[in-house]
Amino acid sequence: MERALYGDGGFYRRGERPAEHFRTSVHASPRFAAAIARLLVEVDALLGHPDRLDIVDIGAGSGRLLSNILGCVPSDLAPRLAPTAVEIAPRPADTPPRITWRADLPDHITGLAVANEWLDNVPLDVVEHTPDGMRTVLVQPSTGVERPGPSPTAEDRAWLDRWWPLHEPGDRAEIGHPRCAAWASVIGRLSGGLALAVDYSHSRDSRPVYGTLTGYRDGLTVPAVPDGSCDVTAHVALDACTTAGERAGATSTLLTTQRKALRALGLTGVRPALSLAHQDPRAYVSALCHAGEDAELTDPSGLGGFGWLAQTVNIPIPALLTA
Repeated sequence: MERALYGDGGFYRRGERPAEHFRTSVHASPRFAAAIARLLVEVDALLGHPDRLDIVDIGAGSGRLLSNILGCVPSDLAPRLAPTAVEIAPRPADTPPRITWRADLPDHITGLAVANEWLDNVPLDVVEHTPDGMRTVLVQPSTGVERPGPSPTAEDRAWLDRWWPLHEPGDRAEIGHPRCAAWASVIGRLSGGLALAVDYSHSRDSRPVYGTLTGYRDGLTVPAVPDGSCDVTAHVALDACTTAGERAGATSTLLTTQRKALRALGLTGVRPALSLAHQDPRAYVSALCHAGEDAELTDPSGLGGFGWLAQTVNIPIPALLTA
């Protein structure tokens, strides 16, 4: 998975953009960025309006989230804003010049760090409960053919016992401690502010029996063959990441859904009154479009079903997010 996504000639290393293969909240509507901008304003106030406020997009893809945020932050905040895109793919030519583009995380972050559909692409191993006990699943990269491999490591077993115990032969688990470590590395860099992870997720009491490993290419779900031709992804155990974040220094936590969070941030999806169509037709059409975009972003069977893990350092969870 590591080589297929990030090795020489890997899916993301060669500059593939997520929007070309699957639909994300960022590309569904600029109203997602507007909601993140509202959250950023709250974080700025809780930090006491520092001279420099970081907004870091981890796994930035095309950089569109930051570009959209820059277009809707208040004028008094804009000059203090330091936007950084963390992405191993090359910088797109149309990226606004004030966005810093880098392949690794900054050492220190004061402000807001957003990891939108990043953790699901942090590589991991798969374990299967076989008649001979627990076995790490090995895969032929060019064909996707699998076979049982060695027993899981002690670290793998400890994570499985805590977060994803297997009970019957055939059951599978995706060992999430690399995601926990990746998330802890974000929290550890947060001097003050909020880190937000947004991803398809599951919890300990509802882990999928056969796992979630899958591939995406050209808008279609395909077998997760790790040959570099497709995005290989798996849902995230955000509850495990929560504990990892707390151990790394998070001082407060909110684990919720995108539907609840975006509604709290003002994306209600309420249709405009029909009377507005007669009073101001253009305003009515605009409001109707916004309602449709909000509905997609908050659909509980789609993007609205994403998990939102918000953890802070030295500030409380913004009240706006919990409204």
